[in-house]
Amino acid sequence: MRRFSAFALAREAMRGHSGWTEQWASPEPRKTYDVVIVGAGGHGLATAYYLAKEHGITDIAVIEKGWLGGGNTGRNTTIIRSNYLYDESAALYDHAVTLWEGLSQDLNYNVMFSPRGVLMLSHNEHDRQGAQRHIHANRLNGVDNEWLTPDECKAYCPPLNISANTRYPVIGGALQRRGGTARHDAVAWGYARAASARGVHVLQNTTVTGIRRSADGRVAGVETTRGFIGARKVGVVAAGNTSVVMDMAGVRMPIESYPLQAVVSEPVKPCFPCVVMSNTVHAYVSQSDKGELVIGAGTDQYPSYSQTGSLSIFNHTLDAIAEMFPIFRRMRMLRTWGGIVDVTPDRSPILSKTPVPGLYVNCGWGTGGFKATPGSGHVFAHTIARDEPHPINAAFSLDRFETGRFIDEAAAAAVAH
Repeated sequence: MRRFSAFALAREAMRGHSGWTEQWASPEPRKTYDVVIVGAGGHGLATAYYLAKEHGITDIAVIEKGWLGGGNTGRNTTIIRSNYLYDESAALYDHAVTLWEGLSQDLNYNVMFSPRGVLMLSHNEHDRQGAQRHIHANRLNGVDNEWLTPDECKAYCPPLNISANTRYPVIGGALQRRGGTARHDAVAWGYARAASARGVHVLQNTTVTGIRRSADGRVAGVETTRGFIGARKVGVVAAGNTSVVMDMAGVRMPIESYPLQAVVSEPVKPCFPCVVMSNTVHAYVSQSDKGELVIGAGTDQYPSYSQTGSLSIFNHTLDAIAEMFPIFRRMRMLRTWGGIVDVTPDRSPILSKTPVPGLYVNCGWGTGGFKATPGSGHVFAHTIARDEPHPINAAFSLDRFETGRFIDEAAAAAVAH
């Protein structure tokens, strides 16, 4: 793999950029691999990369039914933060933020990580008390978070309307300065490129149709549209389709799948310097590098595998954005889309071994999957390689739904974006 650098860019510019090669290989599948990862989104590709880099396991196939990054990785609003309430969540997401900070250098690929800050607004006394509880808990865990007054919120994000005569008056906000955004496509491409350079096979347009188990119950490999692929270990990282894939191995998952929709506006000049979220109205907004406002909503009300969403959710979100940011009221929306998010009863993820020997699962991220991408892949790779959880993801095991040791971020945050 050729390394990217200013010198390489200048050299290629001199010869019409004719020397660049494909960023990752597209090989024919082998009959067997040490590890098969089902799902070539950010989490699956990160898992393969860290298996190769950290654990020396390079005989890996990452299988994707469509194109690389065509699922939730390419359908999210790219927000990165770690200001979660519970100790376990804070450790997992802050581990991811730490990796985000050096990810472009690690992958030799610009993932466009922008730590512009994430401001979470409070609109009533309940919001304020909850936000300050989060701030104190975060600080005890070494996670940066601070309280801003309405005037300080306005200074940090000038388009914000802090007038008291609104439906959602701003009485303050919790700011994580290390939070921000990254380019979702670049994350998938960067991990795929780096993993492929270490010998990992990325198999696109290959659908998993079954999971085969041997006579002793252990996983033996996966059935695909390109034939059977044997494997000693299989990691399922299939987001909203996890329950369908896991059912092929006879494992029932405690997750439901919901549409989560977003919308982007026409592009304008830079006017929005940070990420602003409101859990009360389930809306959040940032500005992309192309100038579009990227606006996200809450999950739909009903389980579905649709990649669209309900018009009522869309309208409610835009009403709230227009009231909090009056300067955007006349902007045109260009397109809307949805992703399929997998939601657990406690709104926290599952990174775990399963009752089937050799089968592992990474799922249940709900609306918070993108921000965890590097941290998720790092600890899940450890779990697969060593057949035991990393200390950071030990609490996110599948058996917590039998023991009752929940990590209830739903109750803690009202909504888990």
